[in-house]
Amino acid sequence: MTDRRQIKDSTEEALRLHNIGLILVGPRYPENIGAAARIACNFGIPEITVVAKKQPDEERMLKMATHKAGHLIRSMKLVETTAEAAGPYHFIVATTARRGRQRVRLQPPRQVMEEIQPLVRESTNRIGLMFGPENTGLTNDDLDLCQFYSTIPTADFSSLNLAQAVAIHCYELYMTAIAGSRQTPHPVDYANSFDLEGMYGHINEALSEVTFLDDNNSSYWMRSIRQFLGRVRLTKKEASLIRGICRKFLWHSRNKINDNLKN
Repeated sequence: MTDRRQIKDSTEEALRLHNIGLILVGPRYPENIGAAARIACNFGIPEITVVAKKQPDEERMLKMATHKAGHLIRSMKLVETTAEAAGPYHFIVATTARRGRQRVRLQPPRQVMEEIQPLVRESTNRIGLMFGPENTGLTNDDLDLCQFYSTIPTADFSSLNLAQAVAIHCYELYMTAIAGSRQTPHPVDYANSFDLEGMYGHINEALSEVTFLDDNNSSYWMRSIRQFLGRVRLTKKEASLIRGICRKFLWHSRNKINDNLKN
């Protein structure tokens, strides 16, 4: 009886994933948004953000969402840029099957969810699961906004429907939440995407000032810096500290140039 009670308590705790949200970037079909909403509802994920230039057809979304997940469609956030969608989240898991010279090391969903388990348990951490367009997937610019990168292992054919990819990641996240729900979290005030993008802007500006970055290598080195600092998991205070250092550096550098011009 005790074991059953513990399982029930853990499952109920996992259902309260109030800090999790789906980010759907440029979905091509409203039906896929509806199916994603239905899956999110199944696993207790309360928020969906869609990156699109115009409102998707609500009737087509609701048809796949069914009445159980209709509230997620009606409360869905619509934004025009991925950066805007990422802004409120402290940590984002990017889902992609694309690989390339500048692509980061990818992990299967279960491994990623195990890695973020301590972050999921702390309700003050907002965590997003980001999915790209069905035909192209996430771009490098989209991935720059993320700290974790997931790919679903397949045999010979790596193309999965958006809803299938959402279901697999939500399931693994849900099971991770159950496994970690009996542990006591340690609150940490992590920097969210808005804080980090401001910090990266100052880093870019400071490194350009000393010509470490130029037009030919800026994207390459900034992507490497993002990946490094993303693994560090900076707090809000630490991100603010780095911004302060960059601002002070820029102030001294520019005042020195002005002094030289006067002389």
